[in-house]
Amino acid sequence: MSLPTLIQILIWGLIVGCIYVLLASGLNLIFGVMKVVNFAHGEFMIMGGYVSYWVSILEGLNPYLSIFVSMIIVGAVGILTERICFHQVLGTSKLNELILSLGLIYVLQNAMSVLWTDYPVLIDSPFKNIIVEFGIVRMRLDWLIVIGITVLVMAGFYILIRKTKIGRAMRATSQNRVAAMLMGINVERINMFSFGLGTALAATAGTLLAITTSITPYAGEIPALKAFTIIILGGLGSPLGAVVGGLAYGLVESCAVTILGGTWRDAVGFAILILVLIVRPTGLFGEKEK
Repeated sequence: MSLPTLIQILIWGLIVGCIYVLLASGLNLIFGVMKVVNFAHGEFMIMGGYVSYWVSILEGLNPYLSIFVSMIIVGAVGILTERICFHQVLGTSKLNELILSLGLIYVLQNAMSVLWTDYPVLIDSPFKNIIVEFGIVRMRLDWLIVIGITVLVMAGFYILIRKTKIGRAMRATSQNRVAAMLMGINVERINMFSFGLGTALAATAGTLLAITTSITPYAGEIPALKAFTIIILGGLGSPLGAVVGGLAYGLVESCAVTILGGTWRDAVGFAILILVLIVRPTGLFGEKEK
């Protein structure tokens, strides 16, 4: 394998990894705060891609600027979903939460199919024909933008979680819900905000995905499973684990496709998950329960 080919493999793995980082970070946030496993998280990602596609076509807005609209709309849908659905079953039983999230997959898939049809769509980027060169490295400008947007969004997410009052409330709720309530934190409001923010991050991932490849209403299930793999790999509830796990998963997947073929795209990642669960069940950055 030549050096330029290896570099291209690593670059594509980084691009895919950036999308996984955004998707897994949103899922990790929801689980960390609410302790809810949302299997419909991938559908919110696809919804974000469709909203950006719709806005860029109807309003002529730059696809990358449409991310803001997509985050707001999908985040609002996420808040409504939390209030109408998850809020009602939270604390009853894990089976109820599981059945609810599985049911949401098919509800959201069919809703998107009715709104936007089943045909694959690809967001037309104005920079699709621009190639950037750094020595022997050649890459599309869109790929650089994907990396830049991921860095900016994750930096903003870090500042929100670490430096703001609501971020501290989210971390307190994540660590101990009862203690957070005794401290005067409105846990229900934190749940609502966390679910909305988590789905907004998924919407960002969906827009970037729709710019790099085509999507359909049914394309969210496998990415959601990969997001679960990533947060387990990195450690449940660990923001750093979601970032490292997402990038690592993207690189491994890219190498597997090139070396072993496309049929191994998903198998290699899940094989690594099984290995991590055997060797270190808490994940790379997870902590053992005391």
